[in-house]
Amino acid sequence: MDVVSINQFLTLYTWFILAALLLLMLLIARFYQQFSGERTYFWLYLVPIVCFGVAAVRYTSIERIAHDPYADFILAIGGVVLIFLSIRIYWLMIYRKRHQQTS
Repeated sequence: MDVVSINQFLTLYTWFILAALLLLMLLIARFYQQFSGERTYFWLYLVPIVCFGVAAVRYTSIERIAHDPYADFILAIGGVVLIFLSIRIYWLMIYRKRHQQTS
C-alpha cells in the first residue's frame, strides 16, 4: 500500500463520518423547526454533504494527495454553506433565546 492509497481510503472514510455528523445536524434543525415554528432551512444541510462527497470522490480519483482546484472550490462552497447554516441555527436556538430572556 502506498501513500496515495492510504490517503484515498482515509479521505473516503472521513467523508462517511462527516456525512453522519451533518445528517445529525440536519435532523436537529428539522426537529427544531417542527417544534418551534422557526425556519431553519434544514434541507440545505444536504448541500455540504453533497459538496464534500463530490470533492472526496474527486480527490480519490485524481491519484494525488492535494492541489486540485475544482475539488478545492467545491469544498469552499460546502464550507461557506455549512458556516451559514451553523450560525443560523446557533442564532435561532441559543443567541436569540438568551437575549429574549434578559430583555
